[in-house]
Amino acid sequence: MVAVAVILSLGVVGCAQNPYGDAYNVGEARTMQTVSTGTITKLDAVTMNSDGESTIGTLAGAAIGGILGSKIGGGSGSDIAAIGGALAGGALGNSAGDAVSKRQGVNIVIKLDSGRTVAVVQQVDPNMIFRVGQQVDIYQQGRTTRVVPAN
Repeated sequence: MVAVAVILSLGVVGCAQNPYGDAYNVGEARTMQTVSTGTITKLDAVTMNSDGESTIGTLAGAAIGGILGSKIGGGSGSDIAAIGGALAGGALGNSAGDAVSKRQGVNIVIKLDSGRTVAVVQQVDPNMIFRVGQQVDIYQQGRTTRVVPAN
């Protein structure tokens, strides 16, 4: 049982993506991006919630709860315990998945050199600390936008 739980929890962690401004997916390589430059005018701390990422936690919890519940009693009592275990395990797995997938983010408001103002939310990267008045580059590719310090 413990081995199953560990393997399933590793699946949750393994699915997480690096949302920092310096992370790219393999499919993004060798594709052109639009680059804008500007100055940070405002920074706000935000909490980034999961976007359906807790599904694996819910399923893993339900599976483990169902298996453990089926060991209780016999006959129809075992079936009822399995269903109850699956429901309780699914609820706990969902909560755990939500907690694991919460991230600290930053809403970066930028006055572009063109005069337009934009805002981008991305996960806080301890190696990339922003400050108001800082010059930044904004890389945009399709629906993905990254903010990085200008060199």
